[in-house]
Amino acid sequence: MTEKKKIPSITVNYKSTGSSSNSNELGMRQMQERAFEKRGEQYLLIKSPPASGKSRALMFIALDKLHNQGLKQVIIAVPEKSIGASFANEQLTKFGFHYDWNVEPKWNLCNAPGEDGGKVNSVKSFLESEDKVLVCTHATFRFTIERYGIEVFDNRLIAIDEFHHVSADESNVLGSQLKKMISRDSVHIVAMTGSYFRGDANPVLMAEDEDKFESITYTYYEQLNGYEYLKTLNLGYYFYSDSYADVILDVLNPNEKTIIHIPNVNSRESTKLGKTIEFDHIINQLGDWQGIDTETGFHLVQTPGGKVLRIADLVDDKANRAKVQASLRNPEAKKNRDYVDIIIALGMAKEGFDWIWCEHALTVGYRSSLTEIVQIIGRATRDAPNKTHARFTNLIAQVDASEGAVTDAVNDTLKAISASLLMEQVLAPKFNFTPKNSENGPVEGFDYGEGGYDQSKENIGFNEQTGQFQIEIKGLSMPKSQNAQRICQEDLNEVIAAFVQDKQTIERGLYDKEIISQELTQIRMGKIIRDRYPELDADDIEAIRQHAIAALNFTQKAKETLNDEDDELNSRGNTALIDGIRRFAMDVCDLDIDWIDSINPFSEAYSILSKAMTEQSLKAMADVISSKKINLTLEEARELAKRALKFKMERGRLPEINATDPWEQRMAQGIAFLARIKAEERNG
Repeated sequence: MTEKKKIPSITVNYKSTGSSSNSNELGMRQMQERAFEKRGEQYLLIKSPPASGKSRALMFIALDKLHNQGLKQVIIAVPEKSIGASFANEQLTKFGFHYDWNVEPKWNLCNAPGEDGGKVNSVKSFLESEDKVLVCTHATFRFTIERYGIEVFDNRLIAIDEFHHVSADESNVLGSQLKKMISRDSVHIVAMTGSYFRGDANPVLMAEDEDKFESITYTYYEQLNGYEYLKTLNLGYYFYSDSYADVILDVLNPNEKTIIHIPNVNSRESTKLGKTIEFDHIINQLGDWQGIDTETGFHLVQTPGGKVLRIADLVDDKANRAKVQASLRNPEAKKNRDYVDIIIALGMAKEGFDWIWCEHALTVGYRSSLTEIVQIIGRATRDAPNKTHARFTNLIAQVDASEGAVTDAVNDTLKAISASLLMEQVLAPKFNFTPKNSENGPVEGFDYGEGGYDQSKENIGFNEQTGQFQIEIKGLSMPKSQNAQRICQEDLNEVIAAFVQDKQTIERGLYDKEIISQELTQIRMGKIIRDRYPELDADDIEAIRQHAIAALNFTQKAKETLNDEDDELNSRGNTALIDGIRRFAMDVCDLDIDWIDSINPFSEAYSILSKAMTEQSLKAMADVISSKKINLTLEEARELAKRALKFKMERGRLPEINATDPWEQRMAQGIAFLARIKAEERNG
């Protein structure tokens, strides 16, 4: 059997302060209290991880809008019926709030029989009634607007759960409808999401619409740091050859509560034998089948060690699935850790699925959407008694040079790497960057390490309570406009998501041996930000670019610091991202933006890949990527010329084509390219 190697991921350690679970005198947890403070805003966007309490936060806000802000009704739209249960009745007064949350059974259309299109009349009846709250699916909401228009929702609160399903793309119906609602400006909107970026890299809202929203951001780090029990979260990859079902026990620990997502039948990782056979194969790998529990429908499997595992089958779509689903909704599933041990699913048990005991989310194959990966990881990040660790593992087939669809295989692997880079960023503490100058001083609440704040150098402080770094960088540009300031404070991960999903960027960053880092950090990142925020001026674009690349490179250099300390990848123990950032910072003598721009953000990802994949797979990827000839575009040449002018202002001369510095050469090439174009235009 081929040796399976692990790509070690960042492991984040948490303090278990309990702050995210503790409630105030109104019964609100930390995130909910933060959201309620903004309850008077017409448009609210709540960005908060799975299990952070977004549903109840909406209840608090909605009840205040009904009782104190004069709104007529509340309509809550969820992506699928099962999530409607999150908005069931709650006796909030029992915990100190002023009002209880009540949804009349007939107005929770997620429980009603029939198709979405047939429920439109029910929505119309609700709008004409005196009742206050309706819950329906996104589809029902869309169909209602198509039939009756947006005017029927005037003076009401529209709450969109799992807002990442919306897109600014014209083909996204719900996105277009919301744009019209915002333009009409006669409703209040609360948008909620645990992953405010889409797998297709399209923006959720256009910038001019998003500017109207007041954002409430609650990070993964804040949430997990404030848990009572969970202390560590790990992300890992495993590359394999042959069949995943034969190697699954290399990564699956039967003693951990696990959700396994098997691959779609059309994916590269599928055995092509059918989902039922793949389920049976996993069962056989785990032990001897003992039958099916008649009460729950769970499979009983005895391991070689004698333990009897209770396994829920969500792959089979026949009659037994309804019993299994009902069993998983049983209150006993939340109370009893040993009620079920492993859940095996294909398209289920992702968004909105709540099993607090899950310690391991094991996913076979690349997932096309980054939001889907975030949602799957969220299944394992619930806090539960005696649950001290959680992990996400992506089991991925190695690229095989002999297979016909090698290009598709390479693309899938690159996308999986992109997802990993982004998730590392999402889980990291928040970076606050500031220029280094003589007026700087220590910021209250931040620990600057042994010796404290040093006025003679760039300082890095960390606040363990809030999970934030305060980092001084020489030469850093700061955003001027309010929108650019908001992006740097709240939306750097969205910028980084667009960057790491850009196919040409990650291909060249990983496999172009002649790439100059500044082509990625300055040219490619600059273009992505200009395309994403066309309304911003050049100075704000440059400030955002610098903040985004600094955040990405700090995380990647921290990972490199940790990996260098333990080169035996298969035997390394848990390491904390925060420790890596601190150690990396200690090793940096002169922290300036030019040095940060000289770092290839993908170099550490390639270093790890080269140790985790076989030589044949690496070569197959390199051959596919290197076969694409990359030519300088007119837009890139213009950007290089702009950088060359900045170079001249700083050094008193233009870049030289024969310089020893590759970046200076590249800027000179940009000038020469433009000169050649102009000469050709003059000559006709």
